[in-house]
Amino acid sequence: MIVLNELLTENRKRKDIIDVKKIIFSGVSDQDVYNVTAPFVLNGKEIIAGRVEARDSEQSFVGFFEQQPTGVWKYLEETVVLHLQDPFVCWIDDTLHIGGVEVFFEGTQTRWRTIIYKIINLKHAEKVVVGPMGMKDLRLKQLENGQILALTRPQGDIGGRGKIGLVIVDSLKSLTPPVLASAPLLFDQFNDEEWGGANEIHLIGERIFVLGHIANFDDDRNRHYYAMTFGIDQENMSIINAKIIAERSDFLPGPAKRSDLSDVVFSGGIELNGDTATLYAGISDVEAQQITIKNPFK
Repeated sequence: MIVLNELLTENRKRKDIIDVKKIIFSGVSDQDVYNVTAPFVLNGKEIIAGRVEARDSEQSFVGFFEQQPTGVWKYLEETVVLHLQDPFVCWIDDTLHIGGVEVFFEGTQTRWRTIIYKIINLKHAEKVVVGPMGMKDLRLKQLENGQILALTRPQGDIGGRGKIGLVIVDSLKSLTPPVLASAPLLFDQFNDEEWGGANEIHLIGERIFVLGHIANFDDDRNRHYYAMTFGIDQENMSIINAKIIAERSDFLPGPAKRSDLSDVVFSGGIELNGDTATLYAGISDVEAQQITIKNPFK
């Protein structure tokens, strides 16, 4: 079983940090940009997608940003507007897909689900996957044989506060809400007082590695989120080699959306560069930062 405090102790002994800096955005007025993806290339442009939101709101959209010679990431205005939170990217059949959390604000009730779009170009997107209501952190990876591995995160009777499931299908059309909702849970994961999810799946050779997060509440109901990585033993349907790779104190100081979110690192994406890796993360639901560490998958 994964125990957050044990992983945190090991991370504090290791401290593999090489560099850290804030990611600066422009073109979205006074709105915050956070919970970003790692950079990706589309139509010859290197782009970051991020959650754009006013400080006093959770009404979000996905913004696409291109890096300028100054290092600032500028909002690309004439692009498709996806009203989602916490964007992520994956490539299926050599085509970019972008997903995120669709949120329904209905009086005092809030509901959500994961939506994934096929990106035709930056102006056109086609909805291809709709996740079960109540499920965040749905992530996909196409395997070498063309099948699609999906990591799920049910909550409630099956997943408690949030556990990770796995299912492999032949095509995106097979990723229906019932199939995703019934995905078997992985063994050796979070205890019932903690929760987590996948943020990005990497296939290295025949091995599956995952960038994810693990979280809990303290006694005052403050949230604590940490960036983590782990492998998946498909034969035994279990999580292996789990470790925390970054916590809030590893990043530069900055504001928080609310006081209960001050200790939040939300993994967005990771670039692997030989012996090092750069993690792109949302910080305290306000800003984005990147941190370079030793490659956690080596």
